[in-house]
Amino acid sequence: MNWKSEWKPLIWIIAVFAGCFFLPVEASRVQGAILESLHLVRWYAREHVLLCLVPAFFIAGAVAVFVSQAAVMKYLGPRANKALAYGVASVSGTILAVCSCTILPLFAGIYRMGAGLGPACAFLYSGPAINILAIVLTARILGPEMGIARALGAILFAVIIGLAMHFFFRREEAEKAATAPVMGDEDEGRPLWQTSLYFASMIGILVFANWGRTDDPSGLWYAIYTAKWWITSGFAIALAVILTTWFGVGFGRIFIASLPALLLAILQPQQPTLAFTFGVIGLSVLSNLKDSRDGEMGQWFEESWDFAKKILPLLLIGVLVAGLLLGRPGHEGLIPSNWVTSLVGGNSLSANLFASVFGAFMYFATLTEVPILQGLLGAGMGKGPALALLLAGPALSLPNMLVIRSVMGTKKTVVFVVLVMVMATVSGLIYGTIF
Repeated sequence: MNWKSEWKPLIWIIAVFAGCFFLPVEASRVQGAILESLHLVRWYAREHVLLCLVPAFFIAGAVAVFVSQAAVMKYLGPRANKALAYGVASVSGTILAVCSCTILPLFAGIYRMGAGLGPACAFLYSGPAINILAIVLTARILGPEMGIARALGAILFAVIIGLAMHFFFRREEAEKAATAPVMGDEDEGRPLWQTSLYFASMIGILVFANWGRTDDPSGLWYAIYTAKWWITSGFAIALAVILTTWFGVGFGRIFIASLPALLLAILQPQQPTLAFTFGVIGLSVLSNLKDSRDGEMGQWFEESWDFAKKILPLLLIGVLVAGLLLGRPGHEGLIPSNWVTSLVGGNSLSANLFASVFGAFMYFATLTEVPILQGLLGAGMGKGPALALLLAGPALSLPNMLVIRSVMGTKKTVVFVVLVMVMATVSGLIYGTIF
């Protein structure tokens, strides 16, 4: 046996065995952390997999099937107009309003279709970072200056991070541009306006099914929240009409597939998620049809399923690890919360850096970062570190990083994460100095 080639596996085996042998399972903090990881992954499965990720998988699959490669290359490819590419990518979050995990299937879809690294990374950051409702909530609860700083910082971040990623990997991007096929005019199977309405219906379902409740029981945002399932149902009906009219799916099939969801919505109106679940099942059956027009529906299901089986396992593993280390919001994992509070006071470089690193690894569901920060500010957190966490936290998480690595590799992922952390730290320092 050649021990020179076997010493690394041996060290890993010894390390894992030692960790298992000396695992302090009797310690209350370890037991609590394990429970927290299970609580977090259960909460994630209930609140985000069905309502956030499943619609995102369908949208990503639709991008792969119904958006031509010529269109992606024209607007986001390595040869695309830079002002247009980065402009579109940097403000996408105002439309999507998704979290750091929901953006991943969409990012993987456009990157696989040939989007340039810079615009794709700008889209990856901006999707969860520039959530218009979160920015409004930030301004309302944490102050208008914090809301404005978050909005401007996130848009600026998206552009700078995208340009920096393009610069650091410019040789690879140049090679990618040189080998990219020369695209002619877009050969659309149907008019652009039909495709746009098709995507708008799915994005509407994604956005309004996840519309969060505000603390103020009045105003426009709360009114939308109270009507969120009616609005979501309207977009679902629009999608059904589009599939029948433009995609060649028979009305009978649409009716049979949607009947269970319709009956549950009528009989169990207090449990809208149940109707949503059967709606997803019905759409899955419809999208797996092989005999629809040009086989598009079958391709849609296959692409959506491909994204799901590649991304979902990594996300759930990442959520388990994040819960073990950091716990749920308001609860503790292996890392005590008082350590976090003591390290983010004032406006020092270390406080801002720690806030950005902590925010980057912790998982924040959409809108949850605001009440968490409200509690941390009350416990003595500085305003600079608060902004640093706002700019790094919603856009990144440990589950998010695992999936990004599977899409664009370890080196690019490390550079992307470091860029987010550094820029969040610098922004926090500047903001904390001014305010």
